[in-house]
Amino acid sequence: MRHRKDHRKLSRTHEHRRALLRNLVTALFQYERIETTLAKAKEARRLAERMITFGKQGDVAARRHVSTFIFKPEIVGKLFETIAPWYTERNGGYTRIIKLGRRLGDAGETCYLELVKSVEQKEQERQARIEAAEAKALAAATEKPAKKSKAAEAEETAEAAAEAKPKRGTKKDKAGAGAGGGAAKPRRGPRKTGG
Repeated sequence: MRHRKDHRKLSRTHEHRRALLRNLVTALFQYERIETTLAKAKEARRLAERMITFGKQGDVAARRHVSTFIFKPEIVGKLFETIAPWYTERNGGYTRIIKLGRRLGDAGETCYLELVKSVEQKEQERQARIEAAEAKALAAATEKPAKKSKAAEAEETAEAAAEAKPKRGTKKDKAGAGAGGGAAKPRRGPRKTGG
């Protein structure tokens, strides 16, 4: 029987486990997709779905309750103003776990934990990515001549600095200077003690 076995302990103390899950849920709301181990994802999913349910309520009490768990005010605002409205027509099942396989090193089973999105949201994100890539390519095309000139300037300054440095002597010069009658330092032996 599994009486009173409510959650995974994740080999951590209560405080450490709570901090870990709080950070995972905050990262999930911030990035909308995180990579973690399967056991951690299953625990974080429970809490994330609870927070989204509070976000759907939208009242002051719900906002205060979420603020005791998620400490970043900007993420709390994103939850209530952006993420919760996505799920007004949905009763649960706000997150998805996608298994990735075993991790090299310790063979821990890894997965993605992500927020479920509608087809319209995915299409909007795809269009935004395409527009951002086009803008970046356009900006890079206009800046290429400027970058070449900066590289050329850097190369010229490096050459000028190399010419300004005094040249070092060769091995022959050093050997000749040492053998040319310069006073050599006396060699110190071990220290003698009185006795």
